Amino acid sequence: MNRTTLSLIAVATALAAVTGFAAVSAPDPVDSTATAKTPARLPVERSSLLCPAPSTSELAETVYTSFTPAGTTGAGTGGAAELAPSAAPLTDTDPGDDEKTTDEDKAKDDKAKDDEAKAPAADGADAKAKPFLALKEPGKPVSGTKKGADAPALVGAATGPLAPGWTAQQTTTVTAGDSRGLLGMTCTAPGTDFWFPGASTDKSRQDYVHLTNPDDTAAVADIALFGKEGTLKSDTGEGIPVPARSSVPVLLSTLTGEAEPNVTVHVSTRTGRVGAVVNATEEKTGGDWLAASADAAPRAVLPGIPGDATSVRLVVFAPGEDDAELKVQLAGKSGTIVPSSAAEPLNVKSGMTASLDLGDLTKGEAGAVRIGPAEGGRETPVVAALRVVRGKGTDQEVAFIPATGPVTERATVADNRAKGSTLTLTAPDKSAKVKVTASAGSGGGEQVVKTYTVKGGTTLAVTPPVPAGLKGSYALTVEPESGGPVHAARALAVTQDGVPMFTVQTLPDDRGMVSVPATKEDLSVLK
Repeated sequence: MNRTTLSLIAVATALAAVTGFAAVSAPDPVDSTATAKTPARLPVERSSLLCPAPSTSELAETVYTSFTPAGTTGAGTGGAAELAPSAAPLTDTDPGDDEKTTDEDKAKDDKAKDDEAKAPAADGADAKAKPFLALKEPGKPVSGTKKGADAPALVGAATGPLAPGWTAQQTTTVTAGDSRGLLGMTCTAPGTDFWFPGASTDKSRQDYVHLTNPDDTAAVADIALFGKEGTLKSDTGEGIPVPARSSVPVLLSTLTGEAEPNVTVHVSTRTGRVGAVVNATEEKTGGDWLAASADAAPRAVLPGIPGDATSVRLVVFAPGEDDAELKVQLAGKSGTIVPSSAAEPLNVKSGMTASLDLGDLTKGEAGAVRIGPAEGGRETPVVAALRVVRGKGTDQEVAFIPATGPVTERATVADNRAKGSTLTLTAPDKSAKVKVTASAGSGGGEQVVKTYTVKGGTTLAVTPPVPAGLKGSYALTVEPESGGPVHAARALAVTQDGVPMFTVQTLPDDRGMVSVPATKEDLSVLK
């Protein structure tokens, strides 16, 4: 069996685990005149999420928020949505130091096999750890806080009516040190293939890829790095073991001797599946999480650039065999333009990372970068991300925005606060009408619904609606109602000692619904 076949099997396995299983049956072979029926859209039955260990700083304070939107029908009753500590705490290891950790984690994992929904205690205790966050009902978020450097990675699953659209947000505030800043990320679903343009092996950066394994068997991952001249030589990026229900951080600079400011990271698995995300820390601008780019495509939208951004850098990679020649545009408040910093097409060679400094292109108005084939250019799939800086001098803060797909049915972001949240909606083509629901608060309050119209080719930045009588934090759910595609992002901003700390999370579709072919027979016994 070749590598491609194995990869396809792994992808199918991961998809089944994330979306749940639906009973299907073949058409009645006797009735040859039967016509195909439109596939039904049904809620997923199970969702998995992984949150990496948030920080190694003793000054870190991390808020976790778990939420499932209300309103999905047909998913049954009951169910659970729990996040619990993974088996292994965060340790700064490189790929060559995992053998001892693997043995210890396997011993811990053996104690948990009789209860898949529970994770073994992170401190190695015999008793199984209680879930750190347990969601009770759709429509009302729950939150919890961890302080210091010992907060573990979290592994979780949701079932029944809590599974469709389940999301979790991890927001960390670090007040001092190299990693100071507001670091936010939406906890990820496990998979087998991830692309991260915008990483770095430069001496001024410390970038870790966090690999988290949700399953009861070990996974094996490969990490490949690509710079401006192509593949960066590495002797240690292949065959990295990720123990069962554990999280392994890998420092990128230990994988290669080549220091480059703009690097694309490719994470793939040989066996099993992992959640993958990059934690990037810069000497002068703090740090944040870099989430994976959307799947490679000839066109991409990168939403959520703050209006007061002082520096924006676009990083693009072409993973296929063809070069790409790209037109770079800004979709702002009034329309779409080609900024002066992108007057010439961006040439991206196959297998090489290209970058473009766009400066302070938003000029006071929030926007989104659009990329696509230049006039007469080839339709070449690419992955992309932005490095965004706010502030000046010593009072700077960095965040990262990956390319993200449109919200086709629904998308949600948790941990919004009464102040500091900004929602951006970009309609790259046709105008669109969008419903935004602010959930009840984690400590109380009533949901609020508001509808926005986004003109084609523009970005609308709004202070989102706040629940009536809000206590705690709340979630925002975006649902397109009519018109063209919409790409969304949420920025969360906090000023600390004069530093404009911020983080941006994109809102890809939550894939809470799955198409199930219509059938004439019930084969549910085959589940």
